[in-house]
Amino acid sequence: MPKFVEKEAKTIDEAIQLALEELNIDLEDAKVDILDEGSKAKLGLFGGKGAKVRVTVNVPDTKIVANFLDEIINRSRTEDDCPKYVITEEEEDGVQVIKVNITGNDVSHLIGRHGESLYAINYIASILVNKGKDDFKRVCIDVEDYRKHREENLIAMANRAASRVAKYKRPVSLDPMPAYERRIIHSALQSNRNVVTESQGVEPNRCVIVKTRPYVKKF
Repeated sequence: MPKFVEKEAKTIDEAIQLALEELNIDLEDAKVDILDEGSKAKLGLFGGKGAKVRVTVNVPDTKIVANFLDEIINRSRTEDDCPKYVITEEEEDGVQVIKVNITGNDVSHLIGRHGESLYAINYIASILVNKGKDDFKRVCIDVEDYRKHREENLIAMANRAASRVAKYKRPVSLDPMPAYERRIIHSALQSNRNVVTESQGVEPNRCVIVKTRPYVKKF
């Protein structure tokens, strides 16, 4: 559930400001509900009623990702050599997806060995976006189209393994890879009638095994 506080003060503006300070957010990142506008005491006597508001944290998910990326990629970098990124949000197959494309001259450290750093950054960003929310949003962060090129290579790797299995009738074990890449392998060979795939092992050494599809006798 979204985080909120309720505050009461002499005026609505004062109550809102108290709530913003407690939540440590700006007005643009808040949803304000006026619970009571308050009233002044009649004839200057006591009895006036304070204004009451409820302020709810309402930071856009794209801003959450942007703030996180600023901490990750802009640290100890000058503005001129700092990597740039573009954030968009769209719907795919009924799921909202936040997409990020990072570009720059020196971004290899954001990818890491076999994409390990990139996947870790993506994982943390997804946690930050979905924390405490009922509706899941998928986060897809890419660096210089690494994901696209890697996916093409993985599909080619899967097809080569399937050809070897079909030819020699022996299982082929692929190198250990993260879950995201294993899913690409499984998906690439899902419709192949000659082979089946399964994941074996324990993280971080879990890998995909490609083997001959069992023969099912038809009666």
